[in-house]
Order: sequence, then C-alpha cells, then structure tokens
Amino acid sequence: MDTADFAAALGRDDSRARFVTIKDDLELEAMFNAPLERWRVFLHSSQRRMVERHWNGPVRVLGGAGTGKTVVAMHRARWLAGQLGDGERILFTTFTRNLAADIENNLRRICTPEEMQRIEVTNLDRWVQGFLRAKGLRFRPVFDRDAEAWEAAMEKHPSAPDLPGRFYEDEWERVIQETGVANRDEYLRVPRTGRGVRLNRAMRAAVWPVFEEYRAGLAERNAMELPDCYRAAAALLGQAEAGPPYRCVIVDEAQDFGAPAWRLIRAMSAHGQDDLFIVGDAHQRIFSNQPVALRRCGIEIRGRARKLRLNYRTTEQTRRWAANLLAGHAVDDLDGGADDERAVRSIADGPEPMVEHFESREEQAAWLVAYLAALQEAGESTRGVCVVVRTGTERNALAQELRAADVEAEVLEANAPDDSSTGVRLATMHRVKGLEFDRMVIASANRNMVPLPAAIKPLEGPERAAAETGERALLYVAATRAKKELAILSFGERSRFLSRERL
Repeated sequence: MDTADFAAALGRDDSRARFVTIKDDLELEAMFNAPLERWRVFLHSSQRRMVERHWNGPVRVLGGAGTGKTVVAMHRARWLAGQLGDGERILFTTFTRNLAADIENNLRRICTPEEMQRIEVTNLDRWVQGFLRAKGLRFRPVFDRDAEAWEAAMEKHPSAPDLPGRFYEDEWERVIQETGVANRDEYLRVPRTGRGVRLNRAMRAAVWPVFEEYRAGLAERNAMELPDCYRAAAALLGQAEAGPPYRCVIVDEAQDFGAPAWRLIRAMSAHGQDDLFIVGDAHQRIFSNQPVALRRCGIEIRGRARKLRLNYRTTEQTRRWAANLLAGHAVDDLDGGADDERAVRSIADGPEPMVEHFESREEQAAWLVAYLAALQEAGESTRGVCVVVRTGTERNALAQELRAADVEAEVLEANAPDDSSTGVRLATMHRVKGLEFDRMVIASANRNMVPLPAAIKPLEGPERAAAETGERALLYVAATRAKKELAILSFGERSRFLSRERL
C-alpha cells in the first residue's frame, strides 16, 4: 500500500477497520509521535461519532488546544462531501488566510479529487469581498478604521460628556458595528452591556454625531468596514430566489468571529439537517475580546453541543501550565454560558515547562544560543523549534541577536506561509495560531511586554477585564503550540503572568 496515499487508505474497508478508529491510549501515544500529516488522518472513536452522522441542525464542538477540533471539522467536511446531492456544496471557513490555506492543504491529504470539488475553503473576509464584487458592488474594504474619515468624524465630538478618543473607537466597534445600529433612534435604544462608561439618553444623543459623520465619511470614500460587508452580503442572500449557496457551512476558530459574521454565516446555509458545524475554543480568543452568543444570531445549538476532552498534541505538563493562565478568568462557551478545561487530559507526559529568568536580554540570547546548540549536538534539527514573542518589533530584535551568533533563524511574517526547510522559527504570538512545533520557547515574557500595556491600560471595568483575559489567551495559544517541550524566558522584570500569584 502507498503510505502517502491517505485518501485511498481511508477508502478501503480493511484500512478503516484496522487503522482509522484509534481505540486506546497506546495507539494515541503512537500517533502523538507521528508526523502531523499522518495523525490528522486518524480519529478517536469519540470524534468519529461526531463526524459520521446526520445532525438535525447546527452543531457546536468545543475543545481546548490540541484536542483535534480542526481535525474533526476536516473529517466532517470529507464525510459530508460523500453525502451531497448533485450541485450541492460545502463551505469550510475560518478567520485568517493562513489557517484557511493550511486547512485546504490538509483536506487534500484526506479527500479524493471528487470530494475536494465539493468543498470550498476560504477565510470569511475573502469570501464576503468576492461575493459582493460578484454582485456588482465596487468598494474599498476597510479592515480597521478609515483614518481620514475617522479624524473628520472626531471633530464632531462634544465637550460634554468629556470622553477620550478610545471610548469612541470602542463604542463604534463594540456597540454600533456589533449590533448594526443604523441611526440615532436605534442608538438611543440599543443595549450597551459590558461597556465601562455608562451613558444616559442625553449623553448618547450628544455623542451620536461622531458616528453619523463617520458613516457619511465612509460612504463618500466608497469604503466599507468588514461588519458592513457582512450585513450587505447577508441581506443579498436573504433576497436570493435560489436560496442559500451552500448545503453546509463548517466553521473553524469560531471564537474569533463577531455577531455580524455569524448572521452572515447563518444566511449562507439553509436551516435543517447538517446545515452548520461549528468548532472553537474561547480559551484561544485572540482576535476579539467580545464574546458572542450563537443563539442571538439565529443559530440554535441546544441538544447539539459537544466537547472534546482528549488532548493528543500537548503533554499533560504543558497543558496544565497553559490552562492555569486562564484559571479564574471567565471563558465562555460561544453561546452565553461558561467553559473550562476540567476533565480535559493529555495522552502524553513530558518534562515540566522550563521557566527561566535573566538579568538582561543578552543573557536571554546567550541561553537561547546554547539551547539550540545542545539540540543540534544531540542530532535534532532546530527546524522543530519556534521562538515566540508578543510583538513584531521584539521578534525582529531577537532574530538579529540570534543571527549575530550565527544561528539560522527564519521570521514567520503575518501573511506568509511557513515554507522554509531549515532554521529555528521566530514569530509573534498571533502568528503561531494554528501551527505546532516540537519545542516552543516563549521569550521576552517581561513586564510591559506581557501583557502589552497598550492592549489594557486605556480600558476600564469589564472591558479591561476582557482585554486582560485576551492577553492571557495569547500566552495560552503560544504555550499550547508545543508538542514535546515548552520554555518560558524573561529578563529584567518578569511578567506578572509568570508569578506565583498569576492565577
């Protein structure tokens, strides 16, 4: 049998009987040590029960890092592709382009060409822009704020109430765009739950001209922010005589989508059997600090909520260290309830994470150089190592330090694939989402770096607490990319997240 022909292997009854369903922890441990492309072919029996069945409505699957959520979603796509009727298609969508590209590559490993023809893989932002342009809309997408239009709008801000510029940015994003407020009357009535600054009716009326002016500025510049794109696409789908374009929509990294995106996703598939399959983990919410309840977006998951509790990527020691970062901090279940990592366990043991502190960045760099040299002396390639930091500036500085010591180092840029064959990787915490390495080194975990002051200090009340949880989630994501070993380094004054009181 051709061991590289995974799709053919899956199609054989004898292969399915002997290899596809992993029956016990010994088999799981063997898969833990196998290459990524191999273990992503196999499913635990509890996962298979979620994948190979018909569901009478939307399904939500939770699971911490390393529990195989994306694996389950990919096999769900493959199974559904074999159930579709003529002309029916599946959309597999996620938050970032990098993750979408990785998913498509891995789907090609397990699907036949015929199955792949029925599965479209793309991140949602790219899909919605293509859809609107295909409908004849010509616009300039805005991924954050249109600086010129926003500056003009802020000239309308009142002297009373006296509110900082950050308030207006957050109010626009968390209230106006999240709920789809279109006019003054709607703004006067909309709930502002979780906002740190309370506004009475008169205060709302006073600040509304800023948002009204910004909308006008966007229109003048033929610009659309992504939430506006989502709403426009959902409206067009609702008017389509042919009905929704997909038989099923599969969503990975569900925690990073906001309410406008979920309302669009709901409109992309007809209500009924096998319509939506959603996987996510709010412990890994790193692109948004605002939880969303699926039921409030028209997605009802009661009776179809499941959770993965077996971690087969990260050692138990690393899993516990990462989980403790978020212990005592509210983590939601994507539908208004709470989630935690109780009863989750890893199949593999390993060393306790190394937590090292240094007096200077030079000492940190020297430790890294010695660590990498020791791996090479033991016959191990440094390609299995990723050094991760909080910011791009710190990543670049560390890359220079390693290269000055003749260490081969490859920087992982935000929108570039990891296609280098040699060298230790250096990346930001955001960039490593969806990746994994044998060894992870979290470097420069210092005060005024982790958490990043700019992400927290301007906020107050519930918003500050949510931002704090988001910074902890970033560290959780970075730590749980490690398969075999984790090291956490700091110099100067260490991050308070690393202290004994960090819980």
